[in-house]
Amino acid sequence: MRKSLVDLVLRSEKRRNLLLFIKEEPRSIEEIKESFSLPAISILPHLKQLKEGKLVVRRIWPNDKVWKYELTPVGEAIVENMEALLDTLETLENNSDYWTLRNLEGIPPVLRGRIGELKYSKLMKPDLNHMFELNPEFVESLLQSERVLGCASYFHPSFTGLYLDLAKKGADVCFMLTDPVFERFKADFREEMCSLLGFENVSIFVFPEDSKVAGLTVTDRFFLLALFPEGEFFDNECLICSEPAAMEWGKELFFHLQKQATEVLEI
Repeated sequence: MRKSLVDLVLRSEKRRNLLLFIKEEPRSIEEIKESFSLPAISILPHLKQLKEGKLVVRRIWPNDKVWKYELTPVGEAIVENMEALLDTLETLENNSDYWTLRNLEGIPPVLRGRIGELKYSKLMKPDLNHMFELNPEFVESLLQSERVLGCASYFHPSFTGLYLDLAKKGADVCFMLTDPVFERFKADFREEMCSLLGFENVSIFVFPEDSKVAGLTVTDRFFLLALFPEGEFFDNECLICSEPAAMEWGKELFFHLQKQATEVLEI
């Protein structure tokens, strides 16, 4: 009996890996055997099933006169979507306790659908002895950055000092604050906020309402995302990553949020 596409693709890791390997470029049986370190007898049944499912074809390549397997158009479409699904599952599995207990309302649906791009993110938890201090790894990477996009829905007294240090070094800085946080900074750090506005390389924006994202930082070096827990106090846990895909995802989230914000021209 012919397998359904779901059975064919998702219920066999070996067939999934074969599809991903063939996606890179057409492959001969010798190349497949070498890559998987398996004899032909272990591979051919899976290739036969993929052929019967119209996901791969086998044809001779004129240039080297070797029979090779390649994806069909249907196979290409399935593998593209399969990769996104596998990346999403890997992302959620890697930090399942974080993702399942967080409020994702601040992330637009289009970016939620691409959450697999964050699969290499590392969960950063605060040291219990320094619960309310910024993570040293975050601070070090931030101060080495040349371009910084930042967003915060919570108050931290270190923010203004960090952004001033970056501005003085010539880094391009753009950061957004929710209105209550902005008012708190104006009240407690008015001089520093005025100084920041005096730099041509600094832009400040304010949200009219809650952004639903606790914190977001995207630089030319790394990406950091902090989400509020569901129904609990903010625990300062966040995800950090330096992979280009995650950084691009973070930029898109920042610019999505920026559309709802108003630039601060004076304090």
